[in-house]
Amino acid sequence: MPRQHPRLAAVATATAALTLLAAAPASAGEPTVSDPRVVAHFDFAAGETPENIALEPDGSADLTFAFAHKVVRVGKDGSGPTDVATLPEVTDPQTPNLGAAIATGIARAHDGALYVGYATGTAETGIWRIGPGGGEPEQIAQLPTDTFPNGLALDEECGTLYVADSARGAVWSVPQEGGEPTVWASGPALAPSPQLPFGANGLKLHDGAVWVSNTAEGTLLRIPVEEDRTAGPVETRATGLDGIDDFAFTGHGDTALAALNTDSKVELVRPDGTHRTVLTATDGLDNPTSVAVRAKTVHVPSAAYFTTPNPDPNLLLARISKNKS
Repeated sequence: MPRQHPRLAAVATATAALTLLAAAPASAGEPTVSDPRVVAHFDFAAGETPENIALEPDGSADLTFAFAHKVVRVGKDGSGPTDVATLPEVTDPQTPNLGAAIATGIARAHDGALYVGYATGTAETGIWRIGPGGGEPEQIAQLPTDTFPNGLALDEECGTLYVADSARGAVWSVPQEGGEPTVWASGPALAPSPQLPFGANGLKLHDGAVWVSNTAEGTLLRIPVEEDRTAGPVETRATGLDGIDDFAFTGHGDTALAALNTDSKVELVRPDGTHRTVLTATDGLDNPTSVAVRAKTVHVPSAAYFTTPNPDPNLLLARISKNKS
């Protein structure tokens, strides 16, 4: 048997150590997730596949139903869904990688207005606004037809929406009041791959930075927002998150909960990049797409995109607390 090169041996040792850390149980002070329960089930055949989530002040959830291309509201007790608004029909969608028009990311302003991404491959591709209380959606920004607007976040202080583009592998900025989109960040770290044509996917604003997941690479990325509001260098903060979709932070630190769509898992991602599984299909997950956290409650929508023969799109709630042991 050939002798292993010392450098390869060191890499193997480091990789093994990271694997052990990722699988390690919760440590003192680290959040724990418990008491998972599915509070609402949806109709897959009707396109009720929840893609993204925003929370209302009363704890109810605003969900984008991807293939029904609408926004609905589900009560914190699971009641509903109640229609909020429906995006316009597209007669011949040419959406990159899909060919179907889908509603994607959602963000809520303090006044109750909702901002929604719409990927169609046509002139309807872009960001749409739904006024407080619902009503007819209005397109406030048009993105190129070869883009795939996905994760979405709003910086109200600066009046800017940030949009992850899964097809081009970029982050766009859009004025909150509407107008011309601008590529804010791009590069190899955000790009899709030939094997998996979905790059930049989930997006959150957190602690002076735009955080983005890359589904093709299984990574969680941090992009600092510089003083002049331009994008700083992309930092890779976690790897090995196969099938990562959207995510949410658990509090003021950099600990996040990430939805792993294809594996039907939610991973707790630590600030050092290691991670461990906290929710699985056994708990009710069925291709989870996003995560929202408020106070002691975790919300996880599942779209059941890849499940056969009995898909179960749903909304799962769980309890989050600090581990004191």
